[in-house]
Amino acid sequence: MIRIAIILVCTCTLASSPSAMVGGAPPAGEEARRAVIMLTGSRGTFCSGVALARDLVLTAAHCVLPGADYKLVEFDTARRPVLKELATIVRHPSFDVSAVLRHRVTADVALVKLGAPLTVVPARLAPEGVSVSAGDPFIVAGYGVAIRGDGKSGGMVRAARLVATGQPGTLQIRLADAASKGERAGLGACTGDSGAPVYRQIGGALAVIGVVSWSTGPALSDGCGGLTGVTPSCATARGSWSKRWKWAPRCRPKPNLHSAGRNRRCRAGRRQP
Repeated sequence: MIRIAIILVCTCTLASSPSAMVGGAPPAGEEARRAVIMLTGSRGTFCSGVALARDLVLTAAHCVLPGADYKLVEFDTARRPVLKELATIVRHPSFDVSAVLRHRVTADVALVKLGAPLTVVPARLAPEGVSVSAGDPFIVAGYGVAIRGDGKSGGMVRAARLVATGQPGTLQIRLADAASKGERAGLGACTGDSGAPVYRQIGGALAVIGVVSWSTGPALSDGCGGLTGVTPSCATARGSWSKRWKWAPRCRPKPNLHSAGRNRRCRAGRRQP
């Protein structure tokens, strides 16, 4: 069963927590960790995200649904949380929250403009035209829990090395632990990792190829440590924010299933299990 990787938890409990990402994932290295951020909502939710600029964050659209107030959480040198204002939230126009609730594929990505710049080194997006095949390696880095159901086990950015499985497409990429292949418990995203960046090594450096949307337990059971579902990043900047960011008409990465599929426009469909 697919599990949306968002969690209800008091943000203040996260400040001293030592873990995140299930399956025994280690703390993320500097390159994977430095642009990862945390978002919290007035309904007690928290998600991960990634800074693409000092004042711009990419996350999952279901992390910033209408009807709640959201803040970005920064940690000071003593690991105390400091809440930062958000200026604008732009969900992908093709995002359908009802599709998420029905466990179907949708463009589960959003851009968040911040009220003030962060002191971070932004991540870079993967270049246009990058294809994804089964077996390709990725790094997922997020603030989510290390133990399912234990909110206190989240709060530090940890990273899992996963590989693509199944048939990667324009609106969904499924990742799994190469050792467990999603059939038994292994590394993977869990609650609180929604919106976490999914990196690929390109040109000797990490580049964001998408964000975490959902997870499953082993053998498609409920929980975590099975599959990690990724929505490829479809955002492309057309000038500055003041001239508005526009969503690219086609998703990135382009599918490599067959030639006709490479020219299909982004659209919602049935979510792959």
